[in-house]
Amino acid sequence: MADGQETATGGTAGNGAEVLDAALLGAELGERATLVQFSTAFCQPCRATRRVLDDVAALVPGVRHVEIDAEARLGLVRAVGVERTPTVLILDSRGRVALRATGAPRKTEVLAGLAQAL
Repeated sequence: MADGQETATGGTAGNGAEVLDAALLGAELGERATLVQFSTAFCQPCRATRRVLDDVAALVPGVRHVEIDAEARLGLVRAVGVERTPTVLILDSRGRVALRATGAPRKTEVLAGLAQAL
């Protein structure tokens, strides 16, 4: 797109929940759920979040971790309302946003959020 600008729009499910798909994220969704992390290069808590989400994705079958560079994907950041990093979205198998959180989560918190999405 011109001037390095990206536009992105997610859809909505019948219940009003935001829906993100593989084309919008630039990565395949997990079979059961997807952990989407918005990060920036100099964000210290983003590194810890990456480790936690990678661990959870490895632990739970059918769950995938997708990390988005917030600085490179400003259109997507604006479309989903990310205001700070790290921001984590837990998507269900159809790409619906089941949970949104900011800050570095603990593994137990991510597992509890996943349980709601599955």
